[in-house]
Amino acid sequence: MDFSQSEEHTSIRDAVGKICARFDDHYWLEKDRVGGFPHELHRAFADGGWLGICLPVAYGGSGMGITEAAVMMQTITASGAGLSGASAVHMNIFGLQPVAVFGTEEQKQRMLPPLIAGQEKACFAVTEPNAGLNTTQLQTRAERVGDHYVIAGEKVWISTAQVAEKMLILARTTPQDQCSKPSLGLSLFYTDLDRQYVELREIDKMGRKTVDSNQMFIDGLPVPVADRIGEEGRGFEYILHSMNPERILVAAEAIGLGRAALNRATRYANERIVFNRPIGKNQAIQHPLAESWMELEAADLMMMRAAWKYDHGEPCGADANAAKYLAAEAGFNACQRAVMTHGGYGYAKEYHVERYLREILIPRIAPISPQLILCYIAEKVLGLPKSY
Repeated sequence: MDFSQSEEHTSIRDAVGKICARFDDHYWLEKDRVGGFPHELHRAFADGGWLGICLPVAYGGSGMGITEAAVMMQTITASGAGLSGASAVHMNIFGLQPVAVFGTEEQKQRMLPPLIAGQEKACFAVTEPNAGLNTTQLQTRAERVGDHYVIAGEKVWISTAQVAEKMLILARTTPQDQCSKPSLGLSLFYTDLDRQYVELREIDKMGRKTVDSNQMFIDGLPVPVADRIGEEGRGFEYILHSMNPERILVAAEAIGLGRAALNRATRYANERIVFNRPIGKNQAIQHPLAESWMELEAADLMMMRAAWKYDHGEPCGADANAAKYLAAEAGFNACQRAVMTHGGYGYAKEYHVERYLREILIPRIAPISPQLILCYIAEKVLGLPKSY
């Protein structure tokens, strides 16, 4: 095993870091205060050719792996952009993997290049208010009418929908009671987010104000059959193809944000003088920060192993889930300790660590709860009986 960083990964970190340097702490502090999608950042990554980092070269992408994408996303959050920066480009990295893998040649040619070039933005419309993590219980319906479907239903926690022109949406095309198992009868579509048929209500939330989250109400949205990805009724199978990459990328983002917090805390601990000595000289300050370094490094190893397995076609479900769990917990601990290291100043926005603490809650909650990951590991890895 070679644990040294490759030249390619170093080049990615350097190039992405240079883009992020154009969006300093003041930029993100202002975005956190007033909101508004970071179009400038999105455009910069599109112009640099980064939005299609792991999409095929034939459609304008770079053809790299999830490992390289994870390096990129970790660099974004570690720069201080946090989840506000990462979420602005997150969907591009993993969202259209089902199209790249299961789409027709016509669909790939039509759907991928505009997203990669930054000409279109997309949102990921899967989660529903009455289904939560139980995706097989989705109630949004898509009924076939001639050469198109008509979609109706509700979605929730749909990020970037306010600025998106397209959406990847999962809907039920066959009633569950007519399917041999719950995961069948769901179909996947990549189609226009037509606001004539879709109402969006932005959710006012505690963090990441710059990237919107929404309730989505769909009433009679016409969707061409040509916008269905793969076979009718196999959408759940297709969407699974993006779930492990998403867990890996979320882990990378959480580690990067944790490192940003740890760097700020360490710097402050060296500079802050109390009782005529830097507070970093006190073991009560040193030890928690040292623990965070170890936790983040361990999570990073698990994340990279999961990414390597995915890129090499090996089963990576357990690794991807474990990486997401470990990274979110390590990132949260680092952000919390950074606030406490700053003391009262940690509560002040100008020191940024309170923003990090609010944002790190996102990878703890989404895209899957830590409790359900523990259930997955218990069942799939340890062979214990299913508990839910």
